[in-house]
Amino acid sequence: MEQKKAYTKNAIVLSVFLAIICLCSLLALILPAEKGNSYIADIYQDGALIMSLPLQEEEDRVFTITGENGCRNQVEIRSGSIGICWADCPDKLCVGQGFIKDSRLPITCLPNRLVIQLRPTADSHKDAPDPDIITH
Repeated sequence: MEQKKAYTKNAIVLSVFLAIICLCSLLALILPAEKGNSYIADIYQDGALIMSLPLQEEEDRVFTITGENGCRNQVEIRSGSIGICWADCPDKLCVGQGFIKDSRLPITCLPNRLVIQLRPTADSHKDAPDPDIITH
C-alpha cells in the first residue's frame, strides 16, 4: 500500500513539472519579442528563395505569388509585419496563421509549397556579442 502511494506522489510531481515546462514554453512563444529589431522576409517556393523584402517599408504593400501549378498566394506587408491574406489552397491554414513580426515561427502554405521566414537584418545585431567556442 505504501509503495502505491509513492508511485502516485511521483506521478503528481512529474505531472506538475511537465506542466510547468509546457507553460514556460508557451509563454516564450506568446510573449512579444524584444522591440527594435528590423527583419527581412525571405519567401521560398519549392525550397528556392524567390524574394527577400525588408519589413520596415514606409507604406503597406500587397502582391501575389504564383506557383508552377497556377496556385496563388496574396501576401501583404504592413507596419513591420507580413502575412498571407488570401490563398487558393483548400485548407487556408496559411491565412489563419495571421501576420508575423519576428522570426520565431514561419508562415507556411504546404499545398502551394510556400514558406515565409523572417531573419534579422545585419544592423539589428550590432550590439550582440560575437559567438564564443561554446555557442558557435
